[in-house]
Parts: sequence; structure tokens; C-alpha cells
Amino acid sequence: MNVTRPSMLWIATLAVVAAIVVLLRDILLPFVAGIALAYLLDPVVGRIERLGVNRTIATLGIVGLFIIGVGGVMVQVTPLLGTEVADFIEKVPKYIEKLQAVANNPGRPWLRKIIGEGLSEAEQSSGQLTSMAADWIPTFLRSLWSDSRALMSILSLMVVTPIVTIYLLMDWKRLIAAIDGLVPAAQHETVLAISGELNDTISGFLRGQGTICLVLALYYASALRLTGLNHGILIGLAAGLISFIPYLGSLTGLVLSLCVVVLQFWPDWTMIPIVLGIFLVGQAIADYVLAPYLIASRVQLNPVWIMFAIAAFGYLFGFVGLLIAVPLAAAIGVVIRFAMRQYQASQLEPAAAPATVVSVPEPSGKKTSFWRRWREKT
Repeated sequence: MNVTRPSMLWIATLAVVAAIVVLLRDILLPFVAGIALAYLLDPVVGRIERLGVNRTIATLGIVGLFIIGVGGVMVQVTPLLGTEVADFIEKVPKYIEKLQAVANNPGRPWLRKIIGEGLSEAEQSSGQLTSMAADWIPTFLRSLWSDSRALMSILSLMVVTPIVTIYLLMDWKRLIAAIDGLVPAAQHETVLAISGELNDTISGFLRGQGTICLVLALYYASALRLTGLNHGILIGLAAGLISFIPYLGSLTGLVLSLCVVVLQFWPDWTMIPIVLGIFLVGQAIADYVLAPYLIASRVQLNPVWIMFAIAAFGYLFGFVGLLIAVPLAAAIGVVIRFAMRQYQASQLEPAAAPATVVSVPEPSGKKTSFWRRWREKT
């Protein structure tokens, strides 16, 4: 098989990009976060621009509102999470005493064999944990200040990310036009169709699943709090955020909640079906109410594929890999589906085979702009 010079050029370019990502993965976080924010906020900026507002003003306004909103949420949520964590550390000795009472139940000798051996060590370490917890925050802040790399990472995330987002949003039209000019005319419609499918998949999943995570986090935190479950807000928020990977958040929250139920309400078992019902209702809302409306069938991302992508790219590239896992998984999925359609078309009889397997607009004699198609999609 002959490999053309353009193909070799693209392969070499991809190899160089992959090598750069691997070598610079420790400093890529603010830039990847800025690109992701620009991608998510561009439709909003575009709608405001179509109302007659200057794009620079629209960009500064939207990014400013986003920063204020995130800062306000952090100001409200951080004290609650701090209280929950402090409450958990304070109750660790009581939880160990409860476990001892459960394990020493004469009617359940098998339970003593499972958890009883480590209880004495846990009881000894619980006092140390409680005393260390009081000094944890000052120690953490001192170590953070002394560790220049960690401090620079946090500062760059807070400073560089908004700057990257603003510049990308202001230059988004020129970037799309530049990409448009790099595509050969013969492959333009095919590449345009693939990029449109990729944009639909990524934007649909990120915006849809992000909204589902927010709704589930508020629902789980509120419902568990109303039941009187210890650390209900912390567990609920964590379960909602982890729901970015479908089903994993609900399962994690359910397991943690049931553990706390046993420690808090033993030997009363009435809270178990209540907690189970909370998570079943939450997952039902996500599957049958939110997902069909927010994600629908246009997002063809299997949950198992998402979990594998997050695990694989997180292992290879760390936290940056977690950010790029879903877009790369979507891109790989789109390319694989395109290759399968091409293969299936090649197996047809020549007379019955379509000219192209990609759904594209009728040729009009004029090259359709990436920017125009992008606007139609968003």
C-alpha cells in the first residue's frame, strides 16, 4: 500500500503533537482547561454577538460572569464541605466503637472474623487521626507555600486559564477559518461532516452530562441531608460529580451512604430502604427524564468506553488526561464509525454503492465554510 506525502505529513504531525503532550503534560492543565472553557462558552458568546454586541465585549462579559459564578459557588460550598470533613474526623472514634459493637455481636461470629482483627489498630490510630486533623490545614498551607511547583500550578490555573479562554473566544472565528483553509477541497465536505458529528458528540455529552451531574448533586445532597444522614451533603455532592461517568456516581454514593447508615443507625435497619430509594429515584430521573432530553441519541458514547478512556488517559497523562479523555474518546468513536461505514460501503456491489457514505449537503459549487456549519450546529 502506497502512503501519500500528505498522509505522511499528517502522521508525522500527530506523532509530534503526542510527543509534546507527553513531555509537557505537567504544565498543560491551565491551557487544556482554557480550551475546554472556550469551547463550552463559544455558543453563548456567538448568540450575544448576533444580537449586535461586539465580540470582545461579549467575551469579557461572559467570562467575567462565569468567574463570578464559580467564585460564588466556591465561597458557599467550601465552608459546608469543611464542616462535613471536620465532623467526619470528629466522629471517627464513635464509628470505630460502633463497629466494635457490631463485630462483637454473639449472633454474628463471622462478622468478627471479617472486621474484628483490625479494630484494635483502628482504635489506636483514631486518636492520632483526630489530633492530626486539627493541624492539617495549617500544615497543608505551609507545604503548599513551600512547594513552588504546586503553588505555580494553582496560580497558573487561576490566572492563565481565564486569559487563554478570553483570547481563544475572541479569535474563535479566525481559528475556525484557518482550519478551514487547511482542508483540501476534494475532502472538504467529508471532513466537514465528520467534524460536525464530532462537535455534536462532544458538546452534547459535556453540556448534557454536566447538567445531569449538577442536578443529581443537588438532589442527592438535599435528600440525604433531609434524612438526617451524617455527611449527607458531602456524599451527595461527591455522588453527583462522579456521575459524569454514568452509573458510577450513584453506585459510589449508595455504597458510602449504606456504610454510614450502618454506623449511625445500627441496629435500626429502616434507613436502608430509604437511602436505597433515594439513589434509585435519582438514577431513574437521570436515565428516563434528563438523559433523553439533554443527551438523546445524538451522543453515541457507551458508558464502558467512557470509563476505559478516563482510566487509560488518566493513567497516561494524569489530571490533564482526565480532561481530554471524553473528547478523545468521542473523536476515536467518530473515526471508527466513519471507517466502518466506509468498509460496509466497499463491500457493496459497485453499481449499488453510494458515492460517499458520509451524509453531506448537496454540492452548490461553493465551498461551505467551517464557521457557517459550526454556527448551524451550535
